[in-house]
Amino acid sequence: MNKKYTYVWVSLIVLIFGIIVVPRIVERLSSGSVVENDRLNVSGKKVDDKLGYILLDGKRRKVPAFEFINQDSVVVSDKDYLGKVYVVDFFFTRCPSICPVMTTNLVDVQKHFNDADDFAIASFSITPDFDTPQVLRSYKEKYKIKDENWNLMTGDHAGVYELANAGFNIFAAEMPDVPGGFEHSGLFALVDKDGYLRSRKDEFGNPIVYYRGAILEEKGVNDHGETEEISILKDDIKKLLDE
Repeated sequence: MNKKYTYVWVSLIVLIFGIIVVPRIVERLSSGSVVENDRLNVSGKKVDDKLGYILLDGKRRKVPAFEFINQDSVVVSDKDYLGKVYVVDFFFTRCPSICPVMTTNLVDVQKHFNDADDFAIASFSITPDFDTPQVLRSYKEKYKIKDENWNLMTGDHAGVYELANAGFNIFAAEMPDVPGGFEHSGLFALVDKDGYLRSRKDEFGNPIVYYRGAILEEKGVNDHGETEEISILKDDIKKLLDE
């Protein structure tokens, strides 16, 4: 191709770029959208520090109404947690496997936010027939749980399974063939001050939904190669407390 025509084509491309692309870049810079939407971390992926909402049928998922009795035989409901950021777990006191690890992690989380009056924990027993308030109180003493905002709850058998499986989508079931006779998820749910389920987002921008509670933070990784999430749970609790 003649050099003259090459120069003409190059000049034409530069002109089109200047007319179409540059103004858009300037507009995005002035509006701050580049800073907000195109921040990159060291891996080259977009970073979003805001915690996402868990959606169900396109609507923000909220903690369903509940009412149980705690370790002090006091009635506790979802309304008592409004205005507080809190972590939810399902456990039972005779659990021989993951529950001791989960409770140990929650004790660590509790100590981390010891001075935060607007932080709480809600633990629901999946063996409410055995886990009476007296049993729960002994469990509390065993693990040196001192926070008044941490309720260990018991009550209606059907109600707690409905809350776990339908309310939070955290698996819990009676299984006579497994150690302890019951099986449940070792996941923690995080709830904001308005009662909405929240979580951080993964690398694709989707909420992770729950946090692994059955891996000790100090251990880091379990036998299946899954990493602990207590450290990121602490970070995310802090974000919600600061909202």
